[in-house]
Amino acid sequence: MKRFAFVALHAQCWPVRQQCQLLGVSPSGYYAWRKRAPSPAAEPAPAAGQVAAHRVFTIHASRYGQRRLRAQLRREGHAVCRQRLRGWLSASGLRALYTRAGTRPLRTTQADPQAIAAVTSSPPGP
Repeated sequence: MKRFAFVALHAQCWPVRQQCQLLGVSPSGYYAWRKRAPSPAAEPAPAAGQVAAHRVFTIHASRYGQRRLRAQLRREGHAVCRQRLRGWLSASGLRALYTRAGTRPLRTTQADPQAIAAVTSSPPGP
């Protein structure tokens, strides 16, 4: 909690009780917060997870969004939450590609007119 962190930061300058009263928190809550271990979400994420996320993203040709990417990373043994993954992707400037509804893929090849004429002009077999 940010209020408790503020109290801890200024504990040398101001009495804890007075700070807690001004911030609207209980002193017992502050001391309980101080005893607790930091949550895993508060700890910095390992760089290995970020590298693995970038690797999986590029392997799948930028087609994996945060949900499929997270599932793949979990299968590989990296425990990462979607919000952290979303932060990594946006910080790296990576966005998943997707096909919009109602669009058709571009036709990249042109039919050979001579081949079409040869097929259509020949008489049917016996």
